[in-house]
Amino acid sequence: MEEVAGSNPACSTSLCRPVQRRELLLCAVFVNIVLQAHMSGVQITGANRRPAETGDIALENWQDIVLRASELEASDVFFKPGSAPYLRARGVVGPMEGLEEVTPDYTAQLAESLMIERDWARFQDYHEKDIGLTLEDVCRLRINVYQERGDIGIAIRLIPIEVPTIDELDLPGVLKDIAMRPQGLVLVTGPTGCGKSTTLATMLQHINQNRRTHVVTIEDPIEYVYEDHYSIFSQREVGIDTESFQDALKYIMRQSPDIILIGEMRDIETFNVAMQAAETGHLVFSTVHTCSAAETIERIIHMFPPDLRDQICMRMSQSMVAVLSQVLVPREDAAGRTAAMEIMIVTPTIQQFIENGQTSDIYDAIWEGEHWQMQTMNQALLNFYKQGVISADTAVFYAGLGTEMRQMLRRLDKEQEDARRAAEQKKRATPKSPTSAEPSPPVPAPPRNPGQ
Repeated sequence: MEEVAGSNPACSTSLCRPVQRRELLLCAVFVNIVLQAHMSGVQITGANRRPAETGDIALENWQDIVLRASELEASDVFFKPGSAPYLRARGVVGPMEGLEEVTPDYTAQLAESLMIERDWARFQDYHEKDIGLTLEDVCRLRINVYQERGDIGIAIRLIPIEVPTIDELDLPGVLKDIAMRPQGLVLVTGPTGCGKSTTLATMLQHINQNRRTHVVTIEDPIEYVYEDHYSIFSQREVGIDTESFQDALKYIMRQSPDIILIGEMRDIETFNVAMQAAETGHLVFSTVHTCSAAETIERIIHMFPPDLRDQICMRMSQSMVAVLSQVLVPREDAAGRTAAMEIMIVTPTIQQFIENGQTSDIYDAIWEGEHWQMQTMNQALLNFYKQGVISADTAVFYAGLGTEMRQMLRRLDKEQEDARRAAEQKKRATPKSPTSAEPSPPVPAPPRNPGQ
């Protein structure tokens, strides 16, 4: 290697390490960048820097913050640099009172403390990480660590430790029948944060209380934790128990499962394995980010190349059991939210529609499928409105078809008004019952004859 000799005689001593030309050039470039940034007032930030030593941070312990959020029945907690911690309660996001702003160093320090060394090193290059933790006797946590504008943000989802039941959440009773199916594919769909994981958990809990099976779950991360009852559960977390969904699905058949939960249908390979498992005698549960049953079928079909779509339609028609599409709507009769759910059961008619790719006809079949315990989203919302659970504005806001929902509400209001008028007319037409006669005064006894 060629060495660069300096004019300073001290450089020739054994205490001075020889400097390579390439290292010297890199150092000069780095110093130049730092000087330019300093002169322009720009600070060099990012997730790649190590968190500074902050000493005592003027912010509560993050676990105490989560505990406070749990007491307020919040579903999410957000740590974002430049803002106080926020929470989501009953679907509304707002700041937590009495807390100072979160600093970039605080979120970086917290993120590093939540990860093992290998995951933290990987996060420097791939700025996404899901983590599952348990706060003992409080709740489960699904934590997502991410990068935004060069700093680290953290979103924490709070999950109850106790797995709820279908009855406790007032979910449709048909979910119990679906959970008892021997095989097939069941999809729970909806937007992020609509309670898909909770709905799946209630069905798995019903299985746990009523069937003797082996349930294998593949999740990223693990959310609800199940205690073995009638069934035994093997819960595998991506990144800890298995490297990827693909690896877990590749070997899942060797684990002798009866029921399989796949946290999310993410790609063609996952769909293929799920349908193959359903076709070979397993009951498979998973989630998709779609808003209706018909849209779910349409999206799955169009994930595959055109030359494979006819085959996929045939396979889905034979393996699919049900699609449950849900949203969480604010209650009018009490605090909190409730799940409004579109339910599609694969009847012979819907099976034929799926096989032929006639997704546009599925909605009408659901509408007319009350005998099979099916319902559209609008029918579910209308039932809640009839029961006084939600308001008319809420029903329209969350409707699958807004125009149809308005027509349904007008028709219902007219029917109720007609029924009220008919009851009043009947009441006026009914003759009043005669009032009971007042008792006649007592007849006085004849006067006594004193001479007798």
